[in-house]
Amino acid sequence: MKPMLLIADDEKPTRDGLRAALEDRFDVYVAEDAATALQLIEQENFAVLLTDLRMPGDDGLQLITRAKSLPRPPICILMTAYGSEEIAVEAMKHGADDYISKGRLQIDELEMRIARALRRENLESENRELRQRLETKFGLENVIGQSPAMEEVFEIVQQVAPTRATVLLLGESGTGKELIAKAIHQLSPRAQRPLVTVHCAALSTTLLESELFGHEKGAFTGAHERRIGRFEQAQGGTLFLDEIGEINATLQVKLLRFLGERTFERVGSNKTLTADVRLIAATNKNLEELVKAGTFREDLLFRLRVVEVHLPPLRERAGDIPLLAQTFLREFAKANGKKVAGFAPDAVDALAEHAWPGNVRELQTAVERAVVMCRGESIVVRDLPLNLRGDSSTAVGRPAIRGAMTVESAEKQLIIRALRECNGSRTQAATKIGISRRTLHRKLHEYQIEEL
Repeated sequence: MKPMLLIADDEKPTRDGLRAALEDRFDVYVAEDAATALQLIEQENFAVLLTDLRMPGDDGLQLITRAKSLPRPPICILMTAYGSEEIAVEAMKHGADDYISKGRLQIDELEMRIARALRRENLESENRELRQRLETKFGLENVIGQSPAMEEVFEIVQQVAPTRATVLLLGESGTGKELIAKAIHQLSPRAQRPLVTVHCAALSTTLLESELFGHEKGAFTGAHERRIGRFEQAQGGTLFLDEIGEINATLQVKLLRFLGERTFERVGSNKTLTADVRLIAATNKNLEELVKAGTFREDLLFRLRVVEVHLPPLRERAGDIPLLAQTFLREFAKANGKKVAGFAPDAVDALAEHAWPGNVRELQTAVERAVVMCRGESIVVRDLPLNLRGDSSTAVGRPAIRGAMTVESAEKQLIIRALRECNGSRTQAATKIGISRRTLHRKLHEYQIEEL
């Protein structure tokens, strides 16, 4: 398809002449003033805006400012018969990508400038997408776990990601719901489009409504300009609503409508807009209890839970603790420029015995603190936060630590201790540390653990 180009100029001969010259390479639209041009820009996805400076109503600089505030702004080139260095500087301040004088306007030069701007924009777009993909580390590679509960989560994610289905992520705070949302997006056909995140509990009701749906100028006190909401920003991509249980009845109705019709209105507007957006929601609350209490709509819950993913708390996947801890250790050791190789046995015991009410996020913070406080090449119990030390924090006269413990040795020690506590019962030991009996058999052979 040809790139879409909009010409805004109040002189008909100029509009028609440029359209005739450029329509072989572009899908050309024309507007006789800034108001008409802005209306077209909000309706269509233009690649290029070619605008005159002097027009009735708003001038070309004001039009460029408004165009550049859109979620997907076009390349903006300013044309004027009043060429001067001051106007060129002012145009760049308003966001113009280029500036050309009508008196010296050559179609070949104009086409060359447009092509150069398009190439630059495509390169910048590719770089933005690459940075976003690097930040999310591609799919499930950033989600760590080998317990049966997490393997079930991985299986659901891989199955649901290629679809358009709405997903509801359930789990305690710190279990990694946002990571799973990113993985679903990255594994979906929408991976090249935006992933937009909104933390619903962080904003008041009025601000959240504006944040999600946008607002018109003058919609409420302080609304000095039109604002594009997150639904429009996520066009073609994914919108992740974290802490969905915090939204009030009014927003629930609007969200229910969007899920049913894919339509919405900005605050202060009667114009119905459409967005192609996949919705992922998350909460640490029991939505069924909120339905019973009358604070959450049952029909909205049905719409949200097309696919439901339960993220297990860390205490139910204890077998993943050594792997997670070692991963965090490597990350923070590198970030802080420290040579820390592993965990000493007393630190492994402390990590394994803690209940982890804050889940993976608490473990991550604890390991970061330990790396910062570590004085040698291995983390010992005194490097951990006070609430993890327990009785071992008073053991001043303990013998010297026997070197750093790797994730493999930590896992081996965890299995041995579980077998002893379960009097040698493999079934009970596997359940205790959150792995399957088959996985336990494999690890017994791998680590050469004999019957206890």
